[in-house]
Amino acid sequence: MSKVPSEFLGYARPDGSAGTRNHVLVLSILGLANRAAERAAQALPGVLYVGTPYGRGQYGDDKTAHRDQLVGLCRNPNIAGAVIVGADRGALEGIAHLAAASGKPTRTVALDDTHEDSLDASAAAIRHAGELAHAASRLRREKFPASALFMGVECGHSDATSGLVANPVSGACVDRLVDTGGTAVVGETVEWLGAEHIVAKRAANDAVAKAIVDAVLRREQAVARTGQDLTGNNPGAENIRGGLSSIEEKSLGAIAKTGSRPIQGVLALAERPAGKGLYLMDGPSFSPESLTGFAAAGAQLMLFTTGAGNAFTNAIAPTIKITGRPDTARRLVQQIDFDASPVFEGREDIADAGARLFELVMAVASGAATWGEIHGEGAECFTRIGASM
Repeated sequence: MSKVPSEFLGYARPDGSAGTRNHVLVLSILGLANRAAERAAQALPGVLYVGTPYGRGQYGDDKTAHRDQLVGLCRNPNIAGAVIVGADRGALEGIAHLAAASGKPTRTVALDDTHEDSLDASAAAIRHAGELAHAASRLRREKFPASALFMGVECGHSDATSGLVANPVSGACVDRLVDTGGTAVVGETVEWLGAEHIVAKRAANDAVAKAIVDAVLRREQAVARTGQDLTGNNPGAENIRGGLSSIEEKSLGAIAKTGSRPIQGVLALAERPAGKGLYLMDGPSFSPESLTGFAAAGAQLMLFTTGAGNAFTNAIAPTIKITGRPDTARRLVQQIDFDASPVFEGREDIADAGARLFELVMAVASGAATWGEIHGEGAECFTRIGASM
């Protein structure tokens, strides 16, 4: 096996972080402004559009979580600059002020400024995004240590092979990143249920261990209060077809993604880690929402394990698809980025596959495209945690 690289080529950002991509983002912070923003992004090849269908009538923790996701996506190191589009200038400036803390250029367009003319708002956003794209094109990749990477780790459409192969291989890759001084996060709180006592033993201190157990208990009790049975939802129908019979069985395989290193803390949705190492995020188990939580926290790259296959990827952070199931690897040749099936077939051990995956991580961080990027699968999905007024 070739020597695993210890550096990647990234884009330097004013806050000292490193982008693995160099996106210009047009972000709509309000459902009313989505089409104006989307038209602007479509007019400029390579400019990325993200819009939320929400933005009014939210309050309390739900409003704060929504704001944190919007601001966090703007601040992600993979974003070179952002045009933020909304309806009223006051709300826009609030988001833009927080996003600008990263030091990256930020522009705003309000429907108020164009007297509700959505086409004029699109025209203004095109000019702003064009200016940012011109500036971003002048940036060049430079060397960064692997410790500058922050990686989100997800699973979706898992089956019995996920916990045996793809998740342990991802865990070995996570261990390698953490050992270099990098950062990783694993979410999907419900998928710690039944295994939280095992995960909590790896907590850096008693407070972190309690936070892990409490997070699982809150989710379990919230579902129980509705009278809903997790079976059929999590594990979902595709999990059950793949041989997973209960959430506890699924969790025991899912936690293998976390590797074996100490857990430094439990993050709220979209919360940035305070330091390096391995973190958990108390977040939703639905992959699109979970990945947006990671991207809003600053993750520049994702690992995503699957059994039967799952095409969804994050829009801002390149997402490496991994399977240990031989027929999936053979069938989905333009979806699966990393074939771990040699482990399933006994031709490779988990440590060697983890080293091979880490090599791919560094290549993708330096600009190698994932299948999801090539086929334009990426999207962002905002999480709501409360009702609207």
